[in-house]
Amino acid sequence: MKHRRGPAAPPPAPPADPPPAVEPATPEAAHLVNERRLRHSGGPHDRAQYACSCGFVFHADVSTSVACPHCGTGQAW
Repeated sequence: MKHRRGPAAPPPAPPADPPPAVEPATPEAAHLVNERRLRHSGGPHDRAQYACSCGFVFHADVSTSVACPHCGTGQAW
């Protein structure tokens, strides 16, 4: 028994264009878009650079009680 081939299948459709970017209608809406983007990226980095009186400069998490890892002196915030 021979198999017959039917008409050729049409070529696949080209991919659809992505939807156009929608501009926020108000500044408040723009703020919400920016906030969502910031939250999605993991939020702000709460780290700061501290310079101790002993001369050691270091980065640490922002806190009300940061101590110099070199000499142990508390840092002002």
